[in-house]
Amino acid sequence: MTTLSRQPADPVVGQPIPHESATLHVTGAALYTDDLSVRTHGVLHAHPVQAPHAHAHVTRLDPTAALTVPGVVRVLTAADVPGVNDAGVKHDEPLFPSEVMFFGHAVCWVLADTLEAARLGALAVEVDYEPLPSIVGVREAIEAGSFQGGQPRLERGAVDDAFVAADHVFSGELDLAGQEHFYLETHCSLAHVDEGGQVFVQSSTQHPTETQQIVAHVLGLASHAVTVQCLRMGGGFGGKEMQPHGYAAVAALGAVLTGRPVRLRLTRTQDLTMTGKRHGFHAQWRAAFDGDGRIQALDATLTSDGGWSLDLSEPVLARALCHVDNAYWIPHLRVDGRIALTHKTSQTAFRGFGGPQGMLVIEDVLGRCAPLLGIDPVELRRRNFYTAGQETPYGQVVRHPERAVACWDQVRTTGELAERSVAIAAFNASHEHTKRAVAVTPVKFGISFNFTAFNQAGALVHVYKDGSVLITHGGTEMGQGLHTKMLQVAATSLAVPLSLVRLAPTRTDKVPNTSATAASSGADLNGAAVKDACEQILDRLRAVAAARLGVPGEDVRFEDGHARAAAEAPGASAASGASGASGEAEVAWADLVSEAYYQRVQLWAAGFYRTEGLHWDSTTMHGSPFKYYSYGAAAAEVEVDGFTGAYRLRRVDIVHDVGDSLSPLVDVGQVEGGFVQGAGWLTLEDLRWDDSTGSSRGRLATASASTYKLPSFSEMPEVFNVALLERATEDGVVYGSKAVGEPPLMLAISVREALRQAAAAFGPAGTQVDLASPATPEAVFWAVQQARGAGQPPHTVAVVREGSEGVGVAPERADPDGHPLRPHSEQVAAGRGD
Repeated sequence: MTTLSRQPADPVVGQPIPHESATLHVTGAALYTDDLSVRTHGVLHAHPVQAPHAHAHVTRLDPTAALTVPGVVRVLTAADVPGVNDAGVKHDEPLFPSEVMFFGHAVCWVLADTLEAARLGALAVEVDYEPLPSIVGVREAIEAGSFQGGQPRLERGAVDDAFVAADHVFSGELDLAGQEHFYLETHCSLAHVDEGGQVFVQSSTQHPTETQQIVAHVLGLASHAVTVQCLRMGGGFGGKEMQPHGYAAVAALGAVLTGRPVRLRLTRTQDLTMTGKRHGFHAQWRAAFDGDGRIQALDATLTSDGGWSLDLSEPVLARALCHVDNAYWIPHLRVDGRIALTHKTSQTAFRGFGGPQGMLVIEDVLGRCAPLLGIDPVELRRRNFYTAGQETPYGQVVRHPERAVACWDQVRTTGELAERSVAIAAFNASHEHTKRAVAVTPVKFGISFNFTAFNQAGALVHVYKDGSVLITHGGTEMGQGLHTKMLQVAATSLAVPLSLVRLAPTRTDKVPNTSATAASSGADLNGAAVKDACEQILDRLRAVAAARLGVPGEDVRFEDGHARAAAEAPGASAASGASGASGEAEVAWADLVSEAYYQRVQLWAAGFYRTEGLHWDSTTMHGSPFKYYSYGAAAAEVEVDGFTGAYRLRRVDIVHDVGDSLSPLVDVGQVEGGFVQGAGWLTLEDLRWDDSTGSSRGRLATASASTYKLPSFSEMPEVFNVALLERATEDGVVYGSKAVGEPPLMLAISVREALRQAAAAFGPAGTQVDLASPATPEAVFWAVQQARGAGQPPHTVAVVREGSEGVGVAPERADPDGHPLRPHSEQVAAGRGD
């Protein structure tokens, strides 16, 4: 085992301790970026002027009237930018646009003494627009050929030949909805300039370094003239990886031009209408199976809805393509990807980063095809798992595939699936208008940034003369418990009590050139960097301890807040902790540190880590982009009401692989939270944009908590069992741990598949149903109706079943205004009778 992964005898890591800020959270004492504004004298408030068009030219912008509003100090426009008027890393996101690209796009910002004055000033700004044609939906974009960015292809094997030779061929179409982050804390920045011209920005950002770069870029400054600090975030989920930069730049620009601190905090409606979301996808696929139900080939096209600019759409698409296999061996595969350009918010990172969309495609394939193949969905999935030695379509060997099997078998055993399946069948037979189902789905999720350069991290560790320890690292805390884990890593590495270690906020003048806290890699990268810094300090202290203990340096052991001689050290007795021939038995940590100070030994260190063994060619979509894979399995049981489509999530059982957990309470919480957020995406959270031809075209219709439904206590499973896979040490990762942030979200696919099976149970055996995403009660109702109508999907263009000779065509369902009703996915399920 590598030294990075090896744990000492009694480590602080692995102990189930509460989140380091838990008490502050529940008492309301935790400070967030906006809380700092009330402690700041003379702060100005920023308010946007939002465009009422999805696509338009700005033909005139006159702020004169706004400047007469009492309290208004300045109106920021493109003419005020001393650097480059762009807030994106792709240089396609004008900070002050002359062309409106989505409904609610901010064309300028008003600064005032109060937020109300800023709001009134924004209303007074006169703007003339020339409306332009707009594209709102991804299907519109496909028809219009409106795309942006690269169009990668992932391919291996002889796909066309495999379809010719296959026993069964099916094809289908699927629309995957996006998702709003809906973090508790909206986007917020607070900027001021000191007497030396140094710009200091407090920002709710997952990527302080990139926020620093964009602010400097807009102001025409070098990066060293800008410092960004992230105290903590009230949630991020990927939505604060790229999107905070422009808001920080507006606040910083205002502070530079007025000489006063500037606060910019979006209201909930502004955040919903101005910031990016999870990418919606449209997928078309063909799948080939042999006579035993093993997948032979997959040919698919995935089109993501990128919105108006690229943002992170290209790497999101790449990860979607790399996860379209999920946990399944597909010998012949061809998947094309493309990014639609639509006149909506620029869609961005969201927990899973394209992985959930890719996985949902293959799970939808298996869920639809299982009844057509006459194979139980649980068996069909298990039959197609990766085995040892097999490679992914992009050429990376799948390490530890047996862990996917272990999770699968454990969840089936502890979840009592065999017994419950019998009980469910009996329940369904005796209940005409209520049906139950249980589904099991796996997860195989690659950990690391696809962009290899991002797989690095730094940390700064200070040991003070009294023995107390202060650590700073490049990761940001958004409630996920990263800081808690880093405290445990530092205490373990230094062999000191956790009470001696404190953590400072993340800021760019302490640890520079950091990567985003994203890709579930925060603990892997920053934990290794913290451990490296601690070990440098211990190496320096070792010589001091060796002299006190009277043993060679290599025989010094640090444990329990003391330095001791190893039992096997020359001159030491057999008793653990015995001293050398002329030395002390042990040296307390504080005494050792004090003596080192007087001997002029350096008591701080900068740690660094880079993930080894990664390589990725984005042009060929080939390489080994991931350090390892995280595995998991979930079994979800649902009950569906045939009259309304309403459903209950009766029970969920999860077994998830987190390696040797750094902090079990945190990790279990992440599994639970990720699952519930995934269930929200797949069953509740229904983003709707106005796609009419009227003046409100492109407006987000679900722009508040009253119209955008989030998971609540009533949607939680009645029984919720979460277990962490045991004996799962991951060698080559800090203390044998694994990432936990993103992978559990995809376990919620089991809920959608259970709903599909429950809806199909309203029809005869072997019924196959189409299910929209999200599977809202309305969508489930239509799936039930479809099952009762012998399996004919309401939006099916054509269905050819095995052995059939004709094509069935069903009319499209529509509301009274002629708009198609959900579910909106279309399917062609074609099978050869031979």
